[in-house]
Amino acid sequence: MQAGDSAIGVIARSRFLRAAVIALFCSGLGVSSVTPQLTLFLVEELHASLPVAGLYYLTNLAAPVAGYLVGRRSDRSTDRLAMFRVCAVVGAAGWVVIGLAQAIWVPFVISILALSIGGAAMGQLFAACRDELSRHPTTVDNQVIALVRMAFTAGWVLGPVLGSWYGSVAGLRPMVFATAALVLLQILPLGRQRVPRFHRPGDPGPAPDPGGRRMLPLLIFMAMIVLAMAGDTMKFGYLPIYMEQQLQLSPLLRGAVIGVQPLLEFALMPLAARLADRFGALRVLPVGVAFGVTGNLTFAFSSDAVGLFAGQLQIALLWACIGALGVTIAQDLYPERVATASGLFMSTIPVAGAVGGLIGGIAVGTFGLPRVYLLPAGLTLIGCVGLVVLDRALRRRT
Repeated sequence: MQAGDSAIGVIARSRFLRAAVIALFCSGLGVSSVTPQLTLFLVEELHASLPVAGLYYLTNLAAPVAGYLVGRRSDRSTDRLAMFRVCAVVGAAGWVVIGLAQAIWVPFVISILALSIGGAAMGQLFAACRDELSRHPTTVDNQVIALVRMAFTAGWVLGPVLGSWYGSVAGLRPMVFATAALVLLQILPLGRQRVPRFHRPGDPGPAPDPGGRRMLPLLIFMAMIVLAMAGDTMKFGYLPIYMEQQLQLSPLLRGAVIGVQPLLEFALMPLAARLADRFGALRVLPVGVAFGVTGNLTFAFSSDAVGLFAGQLQIALLWACIGALGVTIAQDLYPERVATASGLFMSTIPVAGAVGGLIGGIAVGTFGLPRVYLLPAGLTLIGCVGLVVLDRALRRRT
C-alpha cells in the first residue's frame, strides 16, 4: 500500500483491472443496446400486447436467486473468473435464443433460466476485483472500484444510441444477436487469466456458510437500495410520455432530458468515491439517496424542461453514489462471501426495475402525471432513512 496511490495508476499497473474495465464496457454496451428496445421487440417481432410485454420485466425477480446461487458457487471455487465465464456464455446463449424466438413465451422462460445467470457475471467480476485489491491493497480502493464501474456506465451512455441506430438499420432481431455477441465479448479481454479467491492470513480455507443472521445487514441494505432505485423504471416509463403529451417538448429536448442523467452520473462517480475514501462509503451513500428524494419531488412538481433537467441532476447524484459505492458496501457487509454479496447486490437493479414497474403501473392511473413521482420520492425517503439507521447500528456494534 502506497500513500501516493492513484486509482488510474492502480488500474494501469494491473493487467486484470485493465481487462475488467474493457469487459465491463462491453457488457454495458450490450445490455443497454437492447434494454430500451426490448418491449418493441416483443410487440413487433412476437406480436405481444403491451400489457403482456410489460409483464416481461417481472422475470427480473429471478435475479436474486441466480445471484445467490452463482455467488455461493464462486465462493467455494478457487478461481473467481470461472463462474464469470460461465455466466457470460449462458447469458450470450440466452440472447441468441431470444433472437431466434417465434413464440412469446420463449423470452419469458429464457429470461428466468439464462439471462438471470448471465446478469450475475458482473457481480463475479467485482468479486474478483475485491480479491485483487485485498491481495494488493491501496489507499484508494473505493476510487478504483468506481473507475472500473464507470466503464459499465460508459457502455450505458453509448449503448442506447447505437442500439437504436442498429435496430433501425438492420432490424430488431439482428440487434438482439449483436447484444449476444457483446455479452460474449466481455470474456475476451480477460483471456486465460485467473484470479484466485483471496484468503486472509491465517485462514485455512473456505469456512462453513455463515448463518442467516450474519447475512441480515446485507439483506437490509439490499432492500433499502431497491426502494431507492425503484423510481428509475417510472422515470423511463412515464417521463417521455409526460414530456411529449403534456409539456409538448421537441424530440431533441426530450432526448436531452433523458440522456443527460447517465452523463452526469459518469462525471460524478469519482467524486462519490473520493468522499467515501475520506468519510466512509456507508456515510456518503445516504447523502446521494437523499438527492434521489429531492429529484423525484422535482419531477412531481415540474412544469417545464428546466425543472426536469434539475431533477435529472439530482437523480444522477443518487446513481453516482450507488454505482460507485454500492457493491463495495455489500462486500463489506458480508466479507466472508464476497461473490455472494456481489451477486446479490447486482440483482437489486433488475428487482428494483420490476418493483418500480409494478408500482408505477398500478399508481399512475390514480396519481396521474407528474404527481406519480411522489411515490418514488416516498420510497426513496424510506431507503435513505433505513441506510442511516443501518450505518448507526453497525457503528454501535463495532
